Amino acid sequence: MDKMIDIKDWYISNFGEFEKRLNGGKANSIHQIRKDALSNFGKLDFPSIKDEEWKYTSIAPLLKYNFVPSVTEKKISKDVIKSLLFDEMEHSLLVFINGKFSSEHSDLPNLPEGVIAGSIANEIKNNNDVLLKHFGKYADFKNHIFTALSTAYTEDGAFIYIPDGKIVEEPIHIVFITDSTDEKILTQPRNLFVAEKNSQVTIIEHFVGNEGEIYFTNAVTEIVAEENAVLNHIKLQEESKKAFHIARMEVDQERNSNFSSHLISTGGDLTRNDFNAKFNDEGGECTLNGLFMVDGTQLFDAHTLMDHAKPRCNSHEHYKGILDSHSRGVFNGKVIVRQDAQKTNAFQENNNILLSDQALVNTKPQLEIFADDVKCSHGATIGQMDDDAKFYLKSRGIGEEASKGILLHAFASDVITSIKTEAIRNYVEKLITEKFN
Repeated sequence: MDKMIDIKDWYISNFGEFEKRLNGGKANSIHQIRKDALSNFGKLDFPSIKDEEWKYTSIAPLLKYNFVPSVTEKKISKDVIKSLLFDEMEHSLLVFINGKFSSEHSDLPNLPEGVIAGSIANEIKNNNDVLLKHFGKYADFKNHIFTALSTAYTEDGAFIYIPDGKIVEEPIHIVFITDSTDEKILTQPRNLFVAEKNSQVTIIEHFVGNEGEIYFTNAVTEIVAEENAVLNHIKLQEESKKAFHIARMEVDQERNSNFSSHLISTGGDLTRNDFNAKFNDEGGECTLNGLFMVDGTQLFDAHTLMDHAKPRCNSHEHYKGILDSHSRGVFNGKVIVRQDAQKTNAFQENNNILLSDQALVNTKPQLEIFADDVKCSHGATIGQMDDDAKFYLKSRGIGEEASKGILLHAFASDVITSIKTEAIRNYVEKLITEKFN
């Protein structure tokens, strides 16, 4: 407990040094939100396994380290950037190195008129009206200590704005690179994506780091999908297997909007994702899919919430886990159907394959239904690979490892095929092949 208090005191006492770095970014309402969040941070406690929402996920390993917010700029070669791209995909590129926007490596060709894709730090300085309207309105920093820390220390991240009726044909690829060669650092990318009425966009969040390095990513992404907007979101989490990754995504959906998010996670010693979506009007569609592949002593935790606050909305959620060695998985998916949300259609499922006797999954799908005219279903499975299927493949002359790879590809296929961007599907297929063949 003393360690936790020391860490909290450090962040509170160093806020003044952070303010000095803002270079004029203290003159608008965003900075008041920062200070309010810092006040809440001081009142909140770090979660422990005594807290129901963190029952199976101990953050004790994270609290062993005094992570230092990244200040100095890091140079990354163009070859490193190139290695992270998807060769066959035309796209706009935003690059952040240790949490700071890199204009040198970013490339934003042919964006439609009025579309903004860039650094949230620049938009804070420019008092961007859209930013001021939405920032901090969805990610709750009053009750969540890591979100409070992110909000208090908001400095940079991705800001994407799609005006009414604009369609961005090619994906916007955001790469967050962490290089903690010199010290154990904390990066806190703060992202805001706003798709206005009748707009369309695909956004990729891609987190990477040097293998073997210890660092902490505390990411918060707020997403607004206005009436009839279509926003397709993909998150690739490929950080160092010794890193810590805690992330919150909050989605606010208006009438007839369509939001989909696909998470592929392979990195992190401890990874925690909180994904929350809320329907604010009728006719919304929301899809949350995920595939996590962990081994060693890695721990992956997904907590999701689908809030059906209005009628005639559809949600679909499917998470799959492949666990080897002594790794652990946690899935807690909650669907709330409020009293007025008649004609709701909600599906939720979690399936897991354990490749060793030591791997462990704790899964808890939840339905809370307060309306009577609804279609809701949920389910969860945990098991090992099908011996009959393996025997069948072996009898056809396919070796042990190849059989394993084929079956795991088949297991993951429905999550992968739901990704609309072909280049990303191919990339994920390659990840599975390299991992299991």
